[in-house]
Parts: sequence; C-alpha cells; structure tokens
Amino acid sequence: MSEQLRMMAVHAHPDDESSKGAATMAKYVSEGVDVLVVTCTGGERGSILNPKLQGDPYIEANIHEVRAKEMDEARDILGVKQEWLGFVDSGLPEGDPLPPLPEGCFALEDVDEAAGRLVKLIREFRPHVITTYDENGGYPHPDHIMTHKISMVAFEAAGDPERYPEAGEPWQPLKLYYNQGFNRPRTQALHDALLERGMESPYGEWLERWHTMGRERTLTTFVPCGDFFEIRDKALIAHATQIDPDGGWFRVPLDLQREVWPTEEYELAKSLVETSLPENDLFAGIRNN
Repeated sequence: MSEQLRMMAVHAHPDDESSKGAATMAKYVSEGVDVLVVTCTGGERGSILNPKLQGDPYIEANIHEVRAKEMDEARDILGVKQEWLGFVDSGLPEGDPLPPLPEGCFALEDVDEAAGRLVKLIREFRPHVITTYDENGGYPHPDHIMTHKISMVAFEAAGDPERYPEAGEPWQPLKLYYNQGFNRPRTQALHDALLERGMESPYGEWLERWHTMGRERTLTTFVPCGDFFEIRDKALIAHATQIDPDGGWFRVPLDLQREVWPTEEYELAKSLVETSLPENDLFAGIRNN
C-alpha cells in the first residue's frame, strides 16, 4: 500500500493496552505504522493492585485522575496515540450470587448506542486493522465482554453509510483480531523453560486450573516482537496503581522470553482480504494490495 498503515487497539481499561499486545504495537510504531489505542472506560472502579500504593488517601480519592496520568505515561512509552470512549468502569463483581452491576456503567449500556462512539473513531482514524477481545473478554470481566460486543458491531457498521450517518464518512476496516497473548502453549513453554533451568515458575497454578478458564483458542497469528518486550514492560509498570514491579508479571527474564517465545499471539476473527494461516503480520494481505 502506498498510504500509511493504521492499526486500532480497542481496550476496556487503562493498563489493558500494556498487558495485551503492547510489544506488537511498539514494533509497528517503530516501522512507521500509525497506532491508536481506544480505551473504553477510565478504570474508575479498578482496585489498587500494587501493595506499595494501597491505602494512599490521595490515590483512593482521585483514582480516575491518577489512572489517566498513568495512561498518558504508558502511551508515550509505547509511542501510540490514545483516545477515551468515555464510559464508566463497571468493576468486577464478586460473590455468590454476584451482585448487580452499578447503574450507568459501561457493561449496562445499550450495545448499539455504545458502538456508535467507536464507529465515529473508526471513521475518523480509518484503521486497516482492529484488535479487541474475544467473546469471553479474554477473561470474563463485564467491561471486556462489552468491549468485544461494541467492537464487533462497529467493525461491521463503520463501512455502512446507512448506519450511524451522524458519525462521519464510512470506512471499512479490513481485518479484526482477538488478543490471545495469554495462551496455553506460550505459558507451558515458558513454564517448562524455567524449570529446565532450575528456576521458579509463576505459571504452575495457572496451568493446573487452565481447564476451568474456557475453551482453547485458535492462534492464527504470531507477531515477532521480542525486541520490544522491554518497552512493553516499561509501559506496564507506568500503570503503577495496577502493577507491582516486583510481582509475577516480571519474574521471567526477558532474554529467556526472547529465546523461548519471542512473539505475541492473535486470533484472526474477520478478514476482508485473502491471507494464509498462520500469519506473522497483522497486515498480511493488506501490505501488498
């Protein structure tokens, strides 16, 4: 293609973009691809997961502002653009039975109406490729599942001039992918490599209960991006309220990751161009058309 390639990554909360596909985005930015992260909610109801920051009265009183600043820092580290859709975090309900979701939250929005905001951004940015979550949300957080729903509607509607006519000139993205970076083959490979080297693995319990986490996904696309794992980790650490830099995310040495599993994985969900599987590029079938 003679025009600049464009990629849109649709995520539920600030920090999701840094834990799912961040090295891929940094790689494409380095190649001159225009990358836009769309963040559906402000993460207002997210728990403070970093034990070093728990109990901080300023953070607790200003979590929305704090998480927005964290997003700014992560965005700059990755070199991407970023837009907020402006929905309110639904929180992660816990208990048996589960409590009702809070009124006015993202997961309770009308899907077609909520998708209209995303359609508007798609028509403005004109991405060739969109990444989002599968129908299970990657994991069953209400906001992740809702992100999937509006992404699917928006992908189909953005190119249709009869739908959302107020949202701008139609634009049809060509491919849509589900993030599948948390997959069993990768986890097993890293787990085995750590044990073979006499190191402790943080993945043992994950693997033992994998059968409870839903069906195995089909991995179609393996993007080589090991050179950008360090940028990925820096972006993730920028979300200081959510990530403990001494926690399990960072226990596997980067050199080992690059040796054993130097890719990030995706599931091709929709394609309007011809491509052959497996792929090593989200723009396969687009670059040469």
